[in-house]
This record gives sequence, C-alpha cells and structure tokens, in this order.
Amino acid sequence: MLSGLRALKKDNIKKDIISGIIIAAVSIPISMGYAQIAGLPPQYGLYGSVIPVLLFALLSSSPQCIFGVDAAPAALVGGTLASLGIMSGSARAMELVPVITFFVGIWLLLFRLFRFGSLTRFVSSPVMAGFISGICCTIILMQAPKLFGGQSGTGEMLELIGHIAESVKESFNPISLVLSAVCITLILLSNKVIPKIPVSAIVMIVSAAGQYLFDFCGRWGINTLPDVPKGMGKFAFPYFSIDNCYVAITASLSIAVVIASETLLAEKSFALKNNYNIDDNNELFAFSVCNIAASFIGLCPLNGSVSRTTMNDGNKGSSQLVSVVASAVMTVILLFGSGFIGYLPVPVLTSIVVCALWGGTEFELAHKLSKSSRKELMIFIAAFLGVLVFGTIYGVVIGVVLSFLNVIIRESDPPTAFLGVIPGRNHFYNLASYAKARPIERVVIYRFKGNLFFANIEGFRRDIESSVNPDTQYIIVDASGIGSIDMTAAQSLDILYKKLKLQGIRLFLVEHISKVNEELRSYGLGHIIEEGSVRKTISDALEAVGYIRPYKLSERKEAVNEDTAILQEFEWAFGSDAQKYIDLNTMRIIKGVKTIDPDDANADDEFAHLWDSVSPISDSILLDYMEHSAARLAEEYDVSEESIRHLIGAHRESMPAEGSSVS
Repeated sequence: MLSGLRALKKDNIKKDIISGIIIAAVSIPISMGYAQIAGLPPQYGLYGSVIPVLLFALLSSSPQCIFGVDAAPAALVGGTLASLGIMSGSARAMELVPVITFFVGIWLLLFRLFRFGSLTRFVSSPVMAGFISGICCTIILMQAPKLFGGQSGTGEMLELIGHIAESVKESFNPISLVLSAVCITLILLSNKVIPKIPVSAIVMIVSAAGQYLFDFCGRWGINTLPDVPKGMGKFAFPYFSIDNCYVAITASLSIAVVIASETLLAEKSFALKNNYNIDDNNELFAFSVCNIAASFIGLCPLNGSVSRTTMNDGNKGSSQLVSVVASAVMTVILLFGSGFIGYLPVPVLTSIVVCALWGGTEFELAHKLSKSSRKELMIFIAAFLGVLVFGTIYGVVIGVVLSFLNVIIRESDPPTAFLGVIPGRNHFYNLASYAKARPIERVVIYRFKGNLFFANIEGFRRDIESSVNPDTQYIIVDASGIGSIDMTAAQSLDILYKKLKLQGIRLFLVEHISKVNEELRSYGLGHIIEEGSVRKTISDALEAVGYIRPYKLSERKEAVNEDTAILQEFEWAFGSDAQKYIDLNTMRIIKGVKTIDPDDANADDEFAHLWDSVSPISDSILLDYMEHSAARLAEEYDVSEESIRHLIGAHRESMPAEGSSVS
C-alpha cells in the first residue's frame, strides 16, 4: 500500500523536494480558486492541501499523482449549489458542501468494494490521451481570463469562451497580459533549453519579491492573491440533516464517478508514460479515505489534479515524497507565512499553471495517430472534444463507446489471406503479398486472423466458398488467429463443413489452440475432430492427404516480375518505405565494397561487417535484390560485378539454414 512512497530513490530526493515546493506554491492560487468555485471561502482550498494530501501520499500506489482541490469536482459542486439557489460562500453552502464530500467518499468506498477500478482497463490509450488533453485545455480556458486581469470561469468550452470574451470587455489589463506572455515564453523556452532548472519556482519567487519591494501590481492594476487568515482550519462533523443527506446522496454519485474516472485515467496515463504500475482498487480506497477525511474539515470533494501531476512529472518528481513536502510547505505557509500569499501576482501563477497544462496535452500522440490509424485518431478527437464541449464524464463515455465500436468493427473484419509456397523455401506465404508465391495444386490454404463469432462468420464462409474452383479437393484453414468460437459461428461452420463434404471437398482446421477444440466439442462439432479434419499444422494436414515436400504447385495467372516480387517482400516489413530502404541499404553496402580488396586475406570478414547495419528480417530479401540487379548496380556504383557477387555469396554462406515454421 505504501508503494507511492517506496518509489523514493536516494538520487531523486532533491528533485522530489524541489517539485514538492513548486507544487505547494502553485496549489495556492489553484486550490483557492477552486474552493470558491465550490462555494467555500478561498482558504478552504489551502486546508485541502494539507491533511488529505498527506493521507493520499501514505495510501496511494501512484508515485506521481498529486491529490487535492481540483476543477471538475469543484465545478460540479458549484453547479449543484447554483441549481438549488444557494449563494457561494454562504452559511448554507458551508453546511451542505462537506456532506456532499462525505457521501462522495462513501460512493468511492463502494466502488472499491465492488472492484470498479478494473473497468478502466477497457479504456484505450487514444481515449486516455484525448481525455487528458481535453481536461488540460478545459482548465487552460478556465484560467485564461486571469492572465489579463479577469476571474476564472466555469463550465465547458462554449461557456468558457463566452466568459473570456466578456472578461476582455470588462476587465482587460494589457500590462497583466504582457506580464503573462513574458512568463509563459520564459517558462516554455527554459523547459526546452534548461529543463533541469526550476524556472517556474524562480519566476514565482522573483515576482513576489518584486511586488513586496516595488508594489508594481498596485501601480499597474495587476491582481494579486487575497490575504488568508492564519491557521489550519477546524475539525467538525458534517451536518447530516435529512435535507442535506437527500441532496448530497444524489449529487455525490456523479461527482464520485468523475473523480474515479478522471483520476484513474490520469494516473494510468502517467504510469504508462513512465513505466510503472498502479493498483486501481487501492486507488479508489485512497480517494475514499481522503474525501471522508476532507468532509470533517469542511472541504469540497477532492480529486487527482492533472495540472499539478503534469507539473510534478515535468519537474521529475518520482515519489509521493513530493506530496509530503507539498503538505509540509502548505502547513508552514498557513501557520507562519499566510501574509506571503498576498504578494503573489495572479498572472504569474496562472502562467505557471497554463505552461504545466500545455505540457500535459497529448497532441504529439494525435499527430502519430494521423499517420498510423485514422480510426484511433477519431477516437482521440472524440474523447478530446467530448471533454472540452460536454464535460469530463461525457468525454469518457464517448471515448469508451467509440473504443468498443472500434473493437467490434475490427473483429468483424479481421485480416485474412490465401497462402502458397515459394519454390525453394519452407514457409507458407501470402499470395497477395509475394509475387513468387504459388498455390499448391488442388489445395486452398486460408488464414483467418480473428476470433470466429456471429459478426464475422458470414465473411469467413464467403471467402472460403468463393475460393473453390473445379479442381479444389482440400481447404486448409490456418486458424492460428482464432482463439474462440461462439455458438452462431459453430453452427455456420458445421453447415459449411457438411456442404463442402457433399461437394467432395475436405475442410481442415489447423494451427489453433486446444481451447477451440473444446469449444467445437461443446457445440456438437466433435465429429470434425473425430474425422481427422483437425490437425496441428498446415504441413500435418497436407501429409494427411498424401502431400509431401516438394509440393506440386499451380501456376499463377499473372506473370511474375522479379523487381515487383522483391519489393513486395520488403513492403511486408517496411510498408511505403520499402523502396527507400532498398536504395539506402544497397548504396551503403556497395559503397563499402569499393573499399575492400577481394584478394585480401581478411576480405570475407570485411564483407560480412558490411551487413551489420541491415536488419536480419530483410537481409535475405536484399540479397535477392542485389543478385538480380548485380550488373546494373556494378555499373551504377562503378564497382566490379565480381565483387558484388562475391559479397552476396559470402553472406549467403554465413546465414543460418532456413527453418520450417509457418510465416
């Protein structure tokens, strides 16, 4: 349970302490602002940065997550108060909010008891990235008015943009905006040029000192943080009246869902990025304890902070010592340094927050997805816009639904291929990808790469039935990608098997796991196994009908172009970069040939070293290409054809004998 603190390493103590100090300082404006949004006096945000944060450090399995008063729960509580007509900061608000917080903790405890944390494993990386990016951008929009003299906003994107426009009209301060722009530019540049120096902390200290010495904020009308009373807050039982409990039980469920989903997704995102694990259900327990404790100090619901966790990650914080230090620093500030808070310029601290949030966005991943997977890019965009436009929980729901739809679509149309043999090789190759591959006489070999179920069985049957020609006697299904079969697929498979049998065609299932055989028997298809139509490998099935290597092969209908055939084999591994890869490696190797004397006693060793930079997956294909083009390459690179062929021969001899596994 103490794994968050156990992640502490001697070499990182200094970084964790510095990060904790920065987190405490940045938490001052953030937590004060969110406490006000939740209907509480601003100092309650600071109280929420002490005991609950320390408890989280002790209980959490995440070494990096920063817990405290945060945007989403605060906004939801504020919305609840507004819908009830309760004035922010009123006695009624201060009475109701801790009760809501208490029941949030109870809901989170129930989530832990029923192990709801495991549900987050169904959330894909694009959903997590879109979710985090959406939250970061939402909070940036919330904080944006404070950069030029306004107040932070609440709501979703359209409301926040409207609030920004209104703030520009009512409270725009150009000096404040210039100060913010300078700070943001300085922090972003320093993060790239001098990332090891905590420029954010330096900027904050320098600005506070400047305000103390010269009162530049007062001269130019720049906002500073309000003064707060000394002390740690008071312990008190929440007021569990019937009315309060009725409102709190209903309002707290949605808040608990947001806290669980937002914090767990954020924690998993950082865990994935920095290669460590968290315990979902342990985290739910930690969230629960921290919120229940917070309710006895009069606080609003607490959440994992994406902005502060992002800042912690950027400052190389790597253990919950960061939270312990942040809690200690906040305690010192509340007891002895509350007067210091009033010297902190709002635009400077807001700039620090905005830079941290921008660093937490995952738009780089979106750029990668735009080149690799348009479907996953759309999932990223949907989750991002869902959070930005509709709010946290809706963004998660949209992203998860699209993820499941993507899985169903993929499973419904899995990769398939018809296989053949390349003369002189022992593997089985995709006929569509390898121009030199040829089908075996009277045999169809069909590979299906997906679980067989109701949504794809028709495609499976259609592929096989359309492959049958008058000469076909055997159909071998490479089922290595089939991990399970459902009832609908089993019934259709039985119909197909019997139909082909009536046509004099024998259907084999090969290469699959034993679980599939168990499912076949349970669905009443045991006769397929008993009739010998289930075999371990493609070769076993061929031997069962008298086919021994070398197999009799059919001619391909289309003519085989040698250059096209070699390029196709490269495309299997390198896709659209295949020709580029061929040209680059050929040039590198043949230029090396020019420096080697074939008559030298060490020539063979030197020739062998030329292949060190070529991937083992492709050197045999590159050999084919160079052998086929030896005369042209000799002329193009002004080397002797004899040297090229000597290089090829020496390398072929050094290669291991080709195996017999299925490819």
